[in-house]
Amino acid sequence: MMSKKIKFLIPILLAFALLFGYNTQANNNNPNDKLLLSILKYVLTQGHYKPKQLNDDFSKKVYKNFINDLDPSKHYFLQSDIDEFSKYKTDIDDQIKNDDLSFFYLVYNRLSERIKEAESYYPEILAQPFDFNKKEILNVDYDKMPYAKSKAGLINIWRKQLKLSTLSRLYDHITLENDKLKKDKNYKKKSFVELEKAARAKTKENMSDFFIRMHDISYQDWFSTYLNSIAKEFDPHTAYFDASVKKQFDISMSGKIEGIGARLQKKNDYTKVSALISGGPAWKEGELEVGDIILKVAQGDKEPVDIVGMRLDDAIEYIKGKKGTEVKLTVKKLDGTIKVISIIRDVVELEDTFVKSSVVTKNNRKFGIINLPKFYIDFDEKNFRNSATDMAQEIKRLKKENVEGLVIDLRNNGGGSLKTAIEISGLFIGKGPVVQVKYRDRNATVKSDKKAQIEWDGPLVILVNELSASASEIFTAAMQDYGRAVVIGSKQTYGKGTVQSLLDLNRYSNSKEDLGALKMTIQKFYRINGGATQLEGVHSDIMLPDRYTYLKIGERDLENPLPFDKVPAATYSLWNNYTNFNETINNSKKRIADNKYFKLIDDNAKWLKKNQDDTSISLDYKDYKNEINTTETKAKKYDALKKYTTNLTYNSPLYEKPLVEKSKDLLDKRNAWHKNLKKDIYMQEAIDVLAELKLKPELHLVKN
Repeated sequence: MMSKKIKFLIPILLAFALLFGYNTQANNNNPNDKLLLSILKYVLTQGHYKPKQLNDDFSKKVYKNFINDLDPSKHYFLQSDIDEFSKYKTDIDDQIKNDDLSFFYLVYNRLSERIKEAESYYPEILAQPFDFNKKEILNVDYDKMPYAKSKAGLINIWRKQLKLSTLSRLYDHITLENDKLKKDKNYKKKSFVELEKAARAKTKENMSDFFIRMHDISYQDWFSTYLNSIAKEFDPHTAYFDASVKKQFDISMSGKIEGIGARLQKKNDYTKVSALISGGPAWKEGELEVGDIILKVAQGDKEPVDIVGMRLDDAIEYIKGKKGTEVKLTVKKLDGTIKVISIIRDVVELEDTFVKSSVVTKNNRKFGIINLPKFYIDFDEKNFRNSATDMAQEIKRLKKENVEGLVIDLRNNGGGSLKTAIEISGLFIGKGPVVQVKYRDRNATVKSDKKAQIEWDGPLVILVNELSASASEIFTAAMQDYGRAVVIGSKQTYGKGTVQSLLDLNRYSNSKEDLGALKMTIQKFYRINGGATQLEGVHSDIMLPDRYTYLKIGERDLENPLPFDKVPAATYSLWNNYTNFNETINNSKKRIADNKYFKLIDDNAKWLKKNQDDTSISLDYKDYKNEINTTETKAKKYDALKKYTTNLTYNSPLYEKPLVEKSKDLLDKRNAWHKNLKKDIYMQEAIDVLAELKLKPELHLVKN
């Protein structure tokens, strides 16, 4: 039985955005490789929620995963290499069954050769000036780009990439020279030839650093990549953690680091912002956004370091740093503009992820806002604070201030503890089911709130976005199914309806070497109405347009997600205490349709999608400059969104005021939060909806 195999695991709903990287050192043909492959095969096929058959179809997908992971931009392998590798397309499943690593060894050794060859290309290419008058295009849609048929073709791919890198720097140099001339009319500008030479030299320096980092990547790093090509074929949240990554994961669970407070992920050659930690330095500064690509990193006024092509661990080392130090990030924004963002690093603590509340005043009426960044819990210290007890306490405090309604802000909440999601749901409903949880090959089990006491029986609005995931979706779905709250936000939430556990692989071996761990999907959860949140997420009652509306950002956009399905509905009773639920929703939809700012946001979202789909970059300087100028001109159309402000007043609850007076740090955090809320058009509409909701004089339960 599956429960016996994993009974020692603690199933929690992990936030979907996890720090991931490689670091372990090992030798080629490590004797533990076959052992590790054998253990991984056993655990995945015996313990995964939806195990895959190791057949030819599985083999083809692992093949594709591995080749794409090693050479995503097709800068190393030749078509002849791919032709040779492809002979193994349908053999990998058999090799896995027999603990055979022939395919891995072939590809790894060939990649090592190609990397050495590529290292010889760039000095010669960068020895001569580029012709920036030549009409030439680089298409960065690598999926559609063919592999080079010869080394000459491969060198041409490198030439275009190096030309683009130099062009980007050249544009920056020329812009800086023009700025200097504006400030000082007597300043003697450097010539185009001088600036082009300097830009090329900087590109060469960056490439030298890049290949130094490539040499630092160990054999075990590449082997971990192969194991993850197998693991992620089961689902996108199943992943192998080698010993060092497992250690990083354990550290991340402590919740305290010094840095900018952003979660980063690798996207091809780029470092991308995947989430901002609420209350962190980047969140407070307000300019860095999810989806931004970090191109360069500078320590204060020092020369920026180009991190394009850098491994994620190394990029993070440049970005994080001691409290009080300045880091300058050169980022490519979602709209295509390039911006330098200065952030003062700080300690990012768990305190910044705890529940916090604010009292908002609208037309002399008071409402409460509770921000829940994650569903946190400490399994090791039962008496330590958790999100459920904190939420209950926050509600009690707001009730003392006579607030008329509550907004629960779950935007960017990536999940957390299933236990606390159930307990928090119980604060707003009586006894009853909250979620259904299902192991493979079993019927779904209903998880219920067992407390009859309701902490808040007044009007309730839940604010979500595309990055509200996992436990956030459990709570939101329950409130929606009961008719307890109006859900307002993005068209749908993230759509992560699976549960992962971290499995220590050393339990299966007496090896002295640390074999790492496997984060594996073991359960799915379902709404009480029977539908899964997997892929579908939770659809908002009131949809608000945002910048991510048309971008690929949800579970449905990942490779190989588990499917949507249904189980029988649980038995529950609707919360039927609003007199104008549907009327309030319809009125909100009318306001949104007539609101010029929401129209502008939707227009901006469509423009961002169009920019994302345009993968061609001109390598001619004039055309490149014109493209940037055109993008910046169009981006100005949306400046009005940055200037938007509301007439709402936000204040800390009464209990917190003495704490704020004693702590400048807490005061700064609350001031920054309230400043952002005052400019928050989404919170404005959530408050408008809350103010309109009316309750019946008495509670009438309707049987479902």
